[in-house]
Amino acid sequence: MRRPVLLVVAHGSRDPRHAATVHDLVRRVRAQRPGLRVETGFLDFNVPSVGAVLRSLDAEGVRDVVALPLLLTRAFHAKADIPAVLAEAPPRLRIRQADVLGPSPLLLAALERRLHEAGLTPADRSSTGVVLASAGSSDPEAIAVIADVAREWRYTGWCAVRPAFASAVIPGGVPRTEDAVRELRELGCARVAVAPYVLAPGRLPDRIARGAAGADVLADVLGPSPEVAQVLLERYDAARTPLLTALGA
Repeated sequence: MRRPVLLVVAHGSRDPRHAATVHDLVRRVRAQRPGLRVETGFLDFNVPSVGAVLRSLDAEGVRDVVALPLLLTRAFHAKADIPAVLAEAPPRLRIRQADVLGPSPLLLAALERRLHEAGLTPADRSSTGVVLASAGSSDPEAIAVIADVAREWRYTGWCAVRPAFASAVIPGGVPRTEDAVRELRELGCARVAVAPYVLAPGRLPDRIARGAAGADVLADVLGPSPEVAQVLLERYDAARTPLLTALGA
């Protein structure tokens, strides 16, 4: 039996850098798993749409698909938007929605990679405070996950790690990037680095960059790093196993 097709479901953006980064990541996934068919669909702004890809696969005779949300947390898109789109797929398709990418130790490794590429060295670790800057969410589960990731990362030897959001601040919740940078300065960290916990460039990552104006180091987005590609494959494998079991494979 053929392996299920991996359909990477990206949000989409008016910013052309977003789609370009998504396609770069998908190419890396294909390179790491030769023979696996990987398609890309967008929820908004870019083509092809998720629905169009699913209809095309059905017309080809494909029957098994793993739809993988290109998201770091389980917020509204993973809980509502994507299931709604998948529910409209041709009925002959057997579709299993994979888990979102985060949290994962591999994503922490990707964050570390980006900080080192931005100029930090292992010797800087104990004197550097890091802002874990995500796009933001009003979903309590997503907020809790970001806080947990920051807490776990702190235990790896950084002077301090603070979560931050690029989008509107929720009263009593996660601060904005610039506020977290200022907090780490006041804490006495010798240097402050901002690590965007986002997958691709766009409006909110640009807002993170503006909020990082007072920091010493600004890392790049996670993008098509090998660690992110490996997480995609892990999520695919976890989702396809029950699908194949149900089919008696």
